[in-house]
Amino acid sequence: MKELPVKYIKQTAAAVALTASALLVSACSSGTTSDTTKNAADSRPVVNKENWPKRIPTSGLTKGLSLPLEAYMPSYEDQVTVEQAANDLQQSCMKDYGIDLTLPRAGANPPPSDNDANIERRYGITNRAEAEKYGYELPPALQEYTRQTMRDLSGVEVEVLTGHTKPEPLRPPTGDKAAEPLAAPGRSTKPARAEYNGKKLKAGGCVGWSEQQLGLKEADPAFVAQLAGDSLVLSLKDDKVIKVLAAWSSCMDGKGHKGLADPYKAMDQGVTNNGQPSPQSIALAVDDIDCKEQTDLVKVWSGVESVIQDRQIADNKSRLTGIKEQHDKERAAARNQMAASVQ
Repeated sequence: MKELPVKYIKQTAAAVALTASALLVSACSSGTTSDTTKNAADSRPVVNKENWPKRIPTSGLTKGLSLPLEAYMPSYEDQVTVEQAANDLQQSCMKDYGIDLTLPRAGANPPPSDNDANIERRYGITNRAEAEKYGYELPPALQEYTRQTMRDLSGVEVEVLTGHTKPEPLRPPTGDKAAEPLAAPGRSTKPARAEYNGKKLKAGGCVGWSEQQLGLKEADPAFVAQLAGDSLVLSLKDDKVIKVLAAWSSCMDGKGHKGLADPYKAMDQGVTNNGQPSPQSIALAVDDIDCKEQTDLVKVWSGVESVIQDRQIADNKSRLTGIKEQHDKERAAARNQMAASVQ
């Protein structure tokens, strides 16, 4: 049981913070066309803030709940602000070289939770109203994907943008090398030319320049998430959590759901293969939440974990303070940049 919960707090949507270079390498080699104002499929706005996760839940059993380590995690809104500010700078930079480029808008495909704590589902599902409709599945708005595309960039455009040559397309090995794995993307790149259109290229291209302007740094990106994962695992050894899980399991037994040791087992059982909730999965989900409410599971478990996280913060105060200060600097720089761009 120790290893099971960790996978639930590692958000798969964590495409939350796609780096500009990763997004661009993909787009540069796709050969697609640009559409950054509407979803080509149904004319939905690309960025719909109504679908963005709340910093602190406003409904369900986690309403008003946050954990101590969340203070050191950037919010989704802040991540979008930084990413969009970087995109704006990159577009401006490219224009200085005579290249018109429209990059995808940040914030088009929000994750289900605001940060790596994934508080809404950290202890299993917690929103009864959603469970009654969707069981263990995410609401349809969070399952939709807004596609953004951009035109295929020429070799020189990639150089100006990234500071390196356009990656060679992957080709399967042939002949004596047929059994070898494909080369990793980007392995075949070389440093960009020195100048274009009479202007010297920037170190790291326009991407590198935008990061420098905003003061972006890799400030221990996985450290806080790792601490949060550790605190969840440690909480499972606490007597209070063991007791409340046993009470929840007994409650579920009484509702006809036998052999469920914890809410993660219920999630495993309730998630459907086709992503569409069944009457059985909805019934399980509703009973799951009712048993959580009856046993006060979320309050007990989050209370135990908060104590653990307070101790983690005290033990890593200097490092965590540095991470938060870096996030604050990046957010402030991004907001200033975006304010300046609309003047």
